[in-house]
Amino acid sequence: MYALGRTQHGSFQVWSPRSGGLRSAAVRPKRVSPRPSPRPSLPSTAADGHWPVRSPMAETIKPASRLSLPQRRQPLAQPPKVGSRSFDPTPYAATSYANVQFAVFVACMGALCFGYHLGVLNGPLPAIAAELGFAGQPVLEGMVVSTCLAGAAVGSLTGAKLAQRFGRKGTLLLDVIPLFLGAFLCATASSFNWLIAGRVVVGIGIGLASGLVPLFISEVAPPEIRGQMGSLNQLTICFGILGALLVNVILPPASWRIMFWIATLPALFLAFGLLFVPESPRWLFGSGQTNEAQLAAARLWGPDGPLMLSDGRPSAPGSASGKKPGLFTLLTTKSVLISCFIFAFQQFAGINAIIYFSSSVFAQAGVKSGALASAGVGAINVFGTLVAGQLVDRAGRKQLLLVSFLGMAAAMMCMSAGLALPQLASISGAIALVGTLAYVLMFAVGVGPVPGILVSEINAAAIRGSAVSFAMVTHWVCNFAIGQLFLPATNQFGVSTVYLGFAAVCILAALFVQTAVLETKGKSLEEIEALMAR
Repeated sequence: MYALGRTQHGSFQVWSPRSGGLRSAAVRPKRVSPRPSPRPSLPSTAADGHWPVRSPMAETIKPASRLSLPQRRQPLAQPPKVGSRSFDPTPYAATSYANVQFAVFVACMGALCFGYHLGVLNGPLPAIAAELGFAGQPVLEGMVVSTCLAGAAVGSLTGAKLAQRFGRKGTLLLDVIPLFLGAFLCATASSFNWLIAGRVVVGIGIGLASGLVPLFISEVAPPEIRGQMGSLNQLTICFGILGALLVNVILPPASWRIMFWIATLPALFLAFGLLFVPESPRWLFGSGQTNEAQLAAARLWGPDGPLMLSDGRPSAPGSASGKKPGLFTLLTTKSVLISCFIFAFQQFAGINAIIYFSSSVFAQAGVKSGALASAGVGAINVFGTLVAGQLVDRAGRKQLLLVSFLGMAAAMMCMSAGLALPQLASISGAIALVGTLAYVLMFAVGVGPVPGILVSEINAAAIRGSAVSFAMVTHWVCNFAIGQLFLPATNQFGVSTVYLGFAAVCILAALFVQTAVLETKGKSLEEIEALMAR
């Protein structure tokens, strides 16, 4: 056996078992053209720690410097520190995020259920009332809609504790039960009471999904695509609403039970898909399961994924003592207050009023089918949300909110002027149609998708679940309040005045965003947490 080593002058030393030592060996390389500069010397060992072994009978020995070593991706020198401004998402940009995209896609099945159940009753409610025996009773018909909102508020309120105890993925799996069971009860309802029971149960599932889906997405998506991934939540809700409206157009109202059976499909897909999705690495890390967190991070974010998890636990109120903050402390935390105000402004900006009047506005423009008019509004909503998904990681969350609120205010003022000014009476229908579409488009570009992304980003890890729950409770309570107050307000003050009030809310919301909201584009969750703590 002979072993080779290279001397400083480029010749070789051969260790021979017969001579018992080293001897120089002249190597005759093949004739090659002269090189302009000498090749750099190699380190003392190869990548695997050994020099290649060759037989002494070989006529020519290939110098080790010509060996092609495998190129390996070098890991980052240090993991990003909590709150460090030096965090740069560029090293992670080359990683394939197919697992992240699949996880987000599966989680968005909860958002699809959310949107579908919001829109499925638009067409078949009169047929349902006639079959179940409460036709001509508007109070009972209103209960079919409002009980779903009440269940959603309950689901949003309980989601925080469940998400903290069972994890984000575990709670999404639990959410499959009310989403499927509620749709099943509605599809098989034989009386008004069973229908109400199904609507309450599915409302609880919707409330859980409304907070869990954006929370899960914010924790599994890396900084450079977190905004785009987060916008998929709102986009899927829009697809759910649009899908329900298209089902109303395709199927006759008498087939309302089939419509509810369709609602069980995304719930089943959610349950099946979650079996192949890892738990949130940040929840695992925060709950002390470091090894599991690193495995999940590597699976989602690639070989450097574990380095994206900080060395220490994120700071948050009460985290130093290991206790969760009290209710009063939580409700007075700056990030929680911003979250609740953002969703309150979203609802009081008038989106539900616009949707409510969309059918009559399209009727004035010559579109007699209310379902087709609603589908048109849904299509504009989907288009605007697609645009937001492309802009949210470029323009930023704050910029989109500002443009969106100001654009909504302008559309509301134009529609108010078209209704109030006699000089515009001849074209008031066209103004209402263009204003409605412009309002929905501006809402979809920013105010629709951004609050769900922002709320999950600006709250510290220790209170993120609770903050999202409180924000979504605010969303559902304000949604219910607008539904109850809008018609009395229009009867008392007129539609034009109410629209001016909505425009004023949009302007106040833009001022609030400009002064209180932090831009989170391109920042890690730990860096955002440190900035919010100042």
